[in-house]
Amino acid sequence: PLSLSTALPAGVIALFITWLGSFKLLLFSFGLGPLSSGPPLNSLLLFIFTTCLPIKAKQDGQHHHQIAPNHKTPQNPKLPLNLPTKVLLFGILVALTDFTKYVHPNILLAQYCCMLYLFVDIIVGLSNATMRALLGMQLESPSNEPYLSTSLQDFWGRRWNLMVTNTLRHTVHKPMRSAMETFLGPKWAPLPAVLAAFLVSGLMHELIFFFMTRVPPTWEVTWYFVLHGMCLVVEFGVKRALSGGRWQLHWIVSTPLTIVFVVVTATWLFFPPLVRNGVDARAIEECKELVEFMKEKLKWDGLHKI
Repeated sequence: PLSLSTALPAGVIALFITWLGSFKLLLFSFGLGPLSSGPPLNSLLLFIFTTCLPIKAKQDGQHHHQIAPNHKTPQNPKLPLNLPTKVLLFGILVALTDFTKYVHPNILLAQYCCMLYLFVDIIVGLSNATMRALLGMQLESPSNEPYLSTSLQDFWGRRWNLMVTNTLRHTVHKPMRSAMETFLGPKWAPLPAVLAAFLVSGLMHELIFFFMTRVPPTWEVTWYFVLHGMCLVVEFGVKRALSGGRWQLHWIVSTPLTIVFVVVTATWLFFPPLVRNGVDARAIEECKELVEFMKEKLKWDGLHKI
């Protein structure tokens, strides 16, 4: 990533290869992870693609993505967005950035939250679509409607950026939980494991931000994930204390509370390092340049067909 001068490609490569690729190879060396548990990788090219891209082959009977046990998701409505819809919404949000001088900074940062979700889902979705078309593989979805999350545990464990969640589960959460069971027992061992997973996630995001900003870390993004890890531990403890986790708020109440908390803390700790170093403006310009390139490409192809 350090050889790239553009912000978005540097961030994407740092996520795909520096983080996920390295962690997948680490798991593979112990016979774990998507490189070991999925369908046999019969070619070197397929092995490289599976290592470098944020994809995971879907396994029969695998329907849940969970970072801590005994979690029940309340029934709430479905609001799926397909890939073309996400591309359209992302394009609209990019176009709206032309009017940032009329928008309150906090509203703009909330808009960045939506753009980040759409961008990550589009990039991972395109990777999935490419591999599905080339190899006929059934792949897991990049996310599961995170805007409908009913709790932090639901958001981080079951809905948002599931490839990262799965990687952290195998590299950090499970080993830490096994180690802590000796001291805390199986009931409370998941709590330090969750904190460790969020700490590692924060440090890896700090590395990605370094590749994008090229300035020393301020540790704000690390504290963002540590804060969410601590809040998730509190949430988990409260659920355990209240009737063994059977009592839950209705999704009409819990979903807005969860999303507001995620967005507000992101505007406080996650986005400021990027905004302060102008990465947000650079990334938006790169998106606009890509759109213009695609327009010119389509126009050129259209002229050749006439």
